[in-house]
Formats: sequence, structure tokens, C-alpha cells
Amino acid sequence: MRAASVEDLDAVAPLFDAYRQFYEQPSDPPAGRRFISDRLSRGESVVLVAEESEVAVGFTQLYPLFSSISLGPILVLNDLFVGPNARRQGVGAGLLEAARVYGRDRGAHYLELATAVDNPAQRLYEACGWVPDREFLHYELPLQRAPKAD
Repeated sequence: MRAASVEDLDAVAPLFDAYRQFYEQPSDPPAGRRFISDRLSRGESVVLVAEESEVAVGFTQLYPLFSSISLGPILVLNDLFVGPNARRQGVGAGLLEAARVYGRDRGAHYLELATAVDNPAQRLYEACGWVPDREFLHYELPLQRAPKAD
């Protein structure tokens, strides 16, 4: 496992597109590539990539935030994807461990993630020590984009 750079876009972008399709989004390789490129080039996220025989087979994307309650940095594990041919081989667990070590080494107070209520990866998360949040409910407010000015 290693941190990806902008030079890894050709390897990571197809995995990112497959990840989005898993969540029922339409395939859009150019937009996905731009999104990952922007995050990496601006230092807005960290992408950890898993490789087998120098081929990217999975990734996780971490976003830095801060916790007012714990008065320190945290990381949101927003994306985790392992290609179908590499599943059930420890790649997902390896990415979760790499994220844990990355966060610990950078002084993050904790990592958090959200996943679909029917995502079978919940078993993996719990096997790797992640615990469901029983204290807080998480809400979201969908926003409409502001119209573009002419």
C-alpha cells in the first residue's frame, strides 16, 4: 500500500469509476479522472493504492477534517474499493490498515466512515476494529447547485 500521486491517475481513475458505478452512478471516466486529479494536485485528499504485480487493484481516499469536540485533526475514509478480481484476498483489510497507520502517523484523533446500510463490507470494517456509531445520528442536506452566471 502506498500513497498515490497525480502520476498514478491512469491506474487509480478506472478504479474510481468502478467505485462510483458500485454506488449506481453512471460511468464517467473523464469526470472521475478530473475529480481525483483535482483532489491530489490541491492536496485535498490522500489516495492510498493497493497493487499486485505493479497493477492497482484497490484504493481508499481519505479527507482531512477537524473535530471541535476532540480538538484535533481527523480523517474521513470516504471511498474504499477493491476490484472484483482482488476481493477476498485481504486487499480491503490492507487498505484499512494502511489508512489507520497513515492517520496515526499524522496525529489524527480518529478515522470515520459512512457506508450504505446494505453494504456487505460492514463485516470487513468491524473485523478490522471499526465500530458502528451508536451515539450520533448522521444527517445530510441535499443542496441544489446555484445557477451559473452568464
